[in-house]
Amino acid sequence: MTVSIAGFACLLLLIFLRVPIAFAMGFVGFFGFLYLNDYNMVAAMSMSARRVINTSQDYGLSVIPLFILMGNLVTRAGLSQELYKASYSFLGHLRGGLSMATVVACGGFSAICGSSLATAATMARVSMPSMRKYGYSDSLAAASIAAGGTLGILIPPSVILVIYGIMSEQSIRELFAAGFLPGLLGVGLYLCAVSWTVWRKPESGPRGERVSGRERLQSLKGVWGILLLFGIVMGGIYGGVFTPTEAAGIGAAGAFVIALARRSLTLKSGFEVLYETAHTTSGLFLVVIGALIFSNFINRAGLPDQLLGLITGYDLPPMAVIFIILLIYIVLGCVFESLSMLLLTIPIIYPVVESLGFDLVWFGIVVVVVTEISLITPPVGLNVFVLSGVLKDVKTSTIFRGVTPFWFADIFRLALITLIPAISLYLPTLFYR
Repeated sequence: MTVSIAGFACLLLLIFLRVPIAFAMGFVGFFGFLYLNDYNMVAAMSMSARRVINTSQDYGLSVIPLFILMGNLVTRAGLSQELYKASYSFLGHLRGGLSMATVVACGGFSAICGSSLATAATMARVSMPSMRKYGYSDSLAAASIAAGGTLGILIPPSVILVIYGIMSEQSIRELFAAGFLPGLLGVGLYLCAVSWTVWRKPESGPRGERVSGRERLQSLKGVWGILLLFGIVMGGIYGGVFTPTEAAGIGAAGAFVIALARRSLTLKSGFEVLYETAHTTSGLFLVVIGALIFSNFINRAGLPDQLLGLITGYDLPPMAVIFIILLIYIVLGCVFESLSMLLLTIPIIYPVVESLGFDLVWFGIVVVVVTEISLITPPVGLNVFVLSGVLKDVKTSTIFRGVTPFWFADIFRLALITLIPAISLYLPTLFYR
């Protein structure tokens, strides 16, 4: 326990000194493992080398660059504008309707894009001008973008669910199925948060123009491609037609065809898409490798077993332990960004959760929902800072103030998913168990 605590202290120190988290975790994991093996350099080097080689050759991880490529191609095709237009045609005439349309469009775009930060940055450019045109308050407008963007890490296909599945050795297709209903629940609760905000302050979200039924149908023509792509990718996974990796390849190919059909892809932009994909993928793989090296050190030190012994010593009910873990995640979310928090904690916590008899697929969805909350939690809420960078005339404090109702909606959703596991496990049980 002492060695583990010392390792965490060193890791936190390196992070606060702005050492990239991938290198910080790898450094602490390597030297911690070296210390626990009586300074046997061969053992430490062999462990680290195996982690690098096995991770880079892991067939399951090939799903990550393919889904990232699919998201980059969809973004380049400009489908975010079409999604917002379709959502606005159905919801824009309601009080707060433009914010609702933004949330729905974020949910649809993130289902293909898979990145919360990319969704927030893209939708800020698409929806913010329209909301300002109709007199929406900056706090509600920016908050609906920041909160809607968090849906990207839960609604499948989700890169963070893939990483959780690899680290906890869980089925990725079961995790994708488990994330679908909680993702839809998140969209619904965010719409309720918008309604509550405009009920308290009607002037913050005036009604937009009503669109005719014919125009609504026409607006759907612009999104048929993304709906078809999502249906093929997720329908194929849920139906067992192909594996998540095969689905990612089909999705990337489909996004490429859509981008070509929309004439949004040139030779230059094609190379830019490939470069962005390679850059993002290499960064993610470095973080995963660092986390796995750190995980080897933590497991070698016996921290998960010691934590389990500590918990059982107090004779706490299993659900009480889960709520303590969630409280820790919410506190950590005020300091760490989402991926870092996940990679730091999963190697330690998932063995404890498994030993208490909980389903790790359910726990993965619970963890991702907590991670979503961290994206809009002060003082580090990453989506908020991305928005403040894109919307330079909107203060960070204004966005944090506006996002409060969405934060409470997320806490309520977290409680529902935690107390009613069937919300997450219904689809995995229906299709795969």
